[in-house]
Amino acid sequence: MRTVWLASFPKSGNTWLRMLIANLLATGEQPIDINDLPPQGSIASGREPFDEWTQIESGLLTFDEIDDLRPRVLEYIYAHPEEHIARAEAYSRNQGTTGTPPTRFVKVHDAYTLTRRGEPLLAGRRGADGAVVLVRDPRDVAPSFANHNRTGIDQAIATMANRECAFCAQTNRQFGQLRQRMLSWSDHVASWLDQSDLPILLLRYEELLADTAGALRNVLSFAHYDTEPKRIHRAVRLARFSELRAQEAAKGFREAPRPSSGNQFFRRGIAGGWRDELTSAQVARLEADHGAMMKRLGYHLVSDAMPVHAE
Repeated sequence: MRTVWLASFPKSGNTWLRMLIANLLATGEQPIDINDLPPQGSIASGREPFDEWTQIESGLLTFDEIDDLRPRVLEYIYAHPEEHIARAEAYSRNQGTTGTPPTRFVKVHDAYTLTRRGEPLLAGRRGADGAVVLVRDPRDVAPSFANHNRTGIDQAIATMANRECAFCAQTNRQFGQLRQRMLSWSDHVASWLDQSDLPILLLRYEELLADTAGALRNVLSFAHYDTEPKRIHRAVRLARFSELRAQEAAKGFREAPRPSSGNQFFRRGIAGGWRDELTSAQVARLEADHGAMMKRLGYHLVSDAMPVHAE
């Protein structure tokens, strides 16, 4: 079984892509329950697998000590796919879905960083076969990130510019996930694009939105996941954004950071929504912080379109 990271800064479409992939296993016209994804759709920073494979209670370790061990854990999981195959087969039997996928897609919010020992945190080619790097216009990420964290947009913009940005990094509580060093939005993207350990497929959220079937087909081809075109089109239909929103409204979504807050995880799902959500000052801040990477990814800057007046 191959392993492919689905790597992204938060609120860039990672969960939607995982829902699309999960629905490849669906039969008939019944979509996969958003709260019951296949077991291979895990996250690389899960605390439970770390504790299970190391036989160490991670809460007793420092963040750096955990990071020192994470490559070993990911190497072991990669080299021993038998348990993942067994879990996938059990899921298929219980859910009435079809087949065992040839590829294990794993969500990653970590930037591609090195441990203090100089090792790739995610174990390089000993941890995965490649990575789909999913990016989104940071002007659309900012309001979605603010909604996700229940903060103001200005705070979200500041967090996205913070080169020490991390999830689950507080020391006064223990999370279900290990610390994830994300860095700033620009540094996160650069860390994945500039590493040379793994082959990558760069996927812009806007491309996934404009041609979902085509983008999904490219992801599957990159991952050596062979499936029939009719399954791809059915997955797109079953995982359309309106369906995900309806399921969340009916029964909540357990991956939401605060399921009882009333903030929807599946919020708008559009491209260019920033035009009616951000002030001109907020747009200017985001472009000042991330303009170089935005241009590298092909995003057009408002500031570039502004006329220059000679004095």
